Amino acid sequence: MSSDNDALPAPPQRIAARFSKSSSTRRKSSAASSRRNSLTSHHSNRSSRSAHGGPQSTHIAQHLRRASIIETRKARLADRAAHAEQVRLRAALAKAAPRASSTTEERALAAKQARERFLAQVAANCAEEVKRAKRVAEDTREKKAAELTRLKEDMRERSAEAEKRRSILQQTQRRPRTATLPSVEEKRTVTRKWKPRDEIEAAQVIQKAWRNTKRRRTVSEFLELGITLENVQKTSFEEIGSLFNQEKVLESTTKLLKLYGLQDGEADSTNTMTATRTFLSAFIVLGHPAHVLSNEGEQEKDLIEKAKSLLLGIDPIVTNGTRSPTTTQLESLVDVYASYQNAFTAWKDRDSSVLVDKMLAQFVELDAIWQSVKNDKDGHVAGDYREGIQNNQTLLLARIKRLAGADRAMKMIREATRKSRKAQAKKKPPGDIRPRAASHPTVDASGPSLTPIEISVSDTAVDSLASRKATPLLPDNRTIMHELAINKEYKIDVSPKTDMRENAIRAVSDKLRIGFESELGDAFVIVMAETIREKLLSLVAPGKSLHTLISESLDTTMIENQVKMGAFSYQQFFSFMNSLLPKICAPVRDAEVKALAKDPTEDPIERSARLNYIIDLLSIDHANFTLQMSAPMLIKEATGYEERFFATTHGNGELPRTQNWWFKAKRKTEEEIARRSSGSTPAPASRVTPDKVYIRGLVDLAVEVAELQEADLPETLELDDSRIRRMRTDVHRMVIISAILLTGKNLMRRDVRSLWKEQAQRMWDLPFDNCQTFIAVIETRYALPPITKTQLTGTVERILLDGRSRQVTHPMVKVLLQKIKTHVHTRLSASSADERVKAASTATQVLSSGGLAEFVAQVGAMVDELQKVADVDREAHKRWYDGIVAESSQVQAEGV
Repeated sequence: MSSDNDALPAPPQRIAARFSKSSSTRRKSSAASSRRNSLTSHHSNRSSRSAHGGPQSTHIAQHLRRASIIETRKARLADRAAHAEQVRLRAALAKAAPRASSTTEERALAAKQARERFLAQVAANCAEEVKRAKRVAEDTREKKAAELTRLKEDMRERSAEAEKRRSILQQTQRRPRTATLPSVEEKRTVTRKWKPRDEIEAAQVIQKAWRNTKRRRTVSEFLELGITLENVQKTSFEEIGSLFNQEKVLESTTKLLKLYGLQDGEADSTNTMTATRTFLSAFIVLGHPAHVLSNEGEQEKDLIEKAKSLLLGIDPIVTNGTRSPTTTQLESLVDVYASYQNAFTAWKDRDSSVLVDKMLAQFVELDAIWQSVKNDKDGHVAGDYREGIQNNQTLLLARIKRLAGADRAMKMIREATRKSRKAQAKKKPPGDIRPRAASHPTVDASGPSLTPIEISVSDTAVDSLASRKATPLLPDNRTIMHELAINKEYKIDVSPKTDMRENAIRAVSDKLRIGFESELGDAFVIVMAETIREKLLSLVAPGKSLHTLISESLDTTMIENQVKMGAFSYQQFFSFMNSLLPKICAPVRDAEVKALAKDPTEDPIERSARLNYIIDLLSIDHANFTLQMSAPMLIKEATGYEERFFATTHGNGELPRTQNWWFKAKRKTEEEIARRSSGSTPAPASRVTPDKVYIRGLVDLAVEVAELQEADLPETLELDDSRIRRMRTDVHRMVIISAILLTGKNLMRRDVRSLWKEQAQRMWDLPFDNCQTFIAVIETRYALPPITKTQLTGTVERILLDGRSRQVTHPMVKVLLQKIKTHVHTRLSASSADERVKAASTATQVLSSGGLAEFVAQVGAMVDELQKVADVDREAHKRWYDGIVAESSQVQAEGV
């Protein structure tokens, strides 16, 4: 069908080049799906190289090419879908896996919060520095502006004076140049007399001369006093104080201040005298800062700077008193005087508030002393104290009124005394404490009839119950008599029993369970019933119906027969107890008795333990009621009872611990007197007496931080063992906490007399093992800069070492301990009522200035308690102390 004639003509070369390219210029593709490497492309190329077929072959080639492209795209999409499915599966697995970044997030959050706190602190410090820099820059700018204004004013005044002189020279008569020379007579200078134009001008001239004369006289009077900063520094503080109180000095200073417009009003007015004294105080602040300023805080530094500015501003004006000051100088002087007055007023208000608080505490302390002794009419103590307390309170009231004002002073005193009396008032129980079955006790002259009550079960013949120990719930008779002699309102404390309620019930329950589970379980039931019977009978007076009911219902023989026959019923026994206890207990115990009756516990052992606990509480209530009713009679016999008991126990034999304690105290007293006399002959009042020796020994025994050793406790004070141990613990905590607070006050430039009561109370219960807890308590009051916090942390850590070891090695702890010991010894050594009142009234001032402002009340309570201990001890053991004193004197005489 084809021939050479029918052959298609060849396409142009530019078109043929598109279909056939040389192998050297052909693009090589690495893709498997490339069209040029596909079967259809190969086929099409082969077809094109051969004779071109008809339209059908072209259509088939295009169809195959399209199918190949589609297949390639399908494969590519399938690969993409598989990859997407793998990514989705990995994301699902990662999402389902447990997250372990919670700790990391918490750490990041904590770090963020810490960083924010640090940035806030840095910002606050920077703001304070910027504020201080701005204030300095503002002061410098104001000084420069004032100096520039002064210079301009001086230039204007000089120009005015020059103009005035020029006009005067121009007004003088001159000889004309064309005139002939005057004769000899005409050469005489004719003096012109100035005459005022009118009366007003004449009055102005007279007033100006009078003011100049008055100014010179006022300045001369002030300069004659010799009040300069150099003279004030050379003169003692007492002499300067007496000089500034002289009427001549006050009048001359007032005239000077009025001359320069610094004061207004009458010379004798109170405000004028106050302003004059404020001006004179600038010389004292700069001349004797140690006597005036208690610390070096920001307020004190500002006051010193303002005082310097005031004296530098007034010194050139007073020195050039013949010339009137310029307007600029007067304005500058008024400004610096107002600044100093404001700074002095702010400093005085803060210092006066501290003084008012101290004097108010002294007033309250005197009122507390009066409240404690006003009812003592037998010993005439109230009469001795009344006059001294009234005189001191009158002086304190006058001072408080002068500082705080009459109305405010009376209001503060009423509130403080009301609060103090309310705190010292006897705490009334929440209900009636008198047992319903109690009767009035009788006391024999030989001693009280109280018998100890025991927690454990009663005596029994069973050997397996020999574990019973005489654990007294009530103290013995000797302890009760001793405590009543010290505290007339003494009561047996129930709080240890109630605070450990569950522990006590569990302990008794365990003992009962051991007894019931043993082979002698039946015997143990009998012993338990007998114990409860004895306790209940001790709470009811013999002869009463309840006494008979308890004796018959809890008969030991009957209960023993029921146990042997197996007829003993716990249900009936507890039902009888539930109906009996409300008739015996005090109204205050009704709630606990009802709770016992409604107790759903079915275990008889646990119910028995709870029953024993309630009966123990009823026993304590009965004992406290007996003490309350018998206290007046027991107190009268307390001294004799202790003397007889001590004689029975120790007889007239030696008391080695008491002798060692006495000799040691006497040696320290002699050394102290010798040190005070310093080589001179000691005064009669400084002789060593038994009272001084006893007080020295008692103070050294109680006011200490180390643990009390048994060998250091005298036999005469063995009843006060727990009391002395408690005092030592309190003193230990007081000196440690006071040292920490005092360190914080010093580092932050605060007044050591300031009261940080809240911080001291929070530190009281903190253990001494963590330094940061104490730093955190101080930070609740003031923000600590980083440098201050670092210094405080190091010092507190060293102080806490003494707290943990119960030793005194830190210098500040040593000083505070010695201050407490000296104060307590001074108050206990006061022999007369006036001395005691004076020591008590100045206690707040002495302890506050020594860094113990937060513990004035605790130290006062310790002094009162030691005073009562000393009185009771010396009265009861006087015979033995006299023997030791005689022996000590004999040993001293033999040594001489």
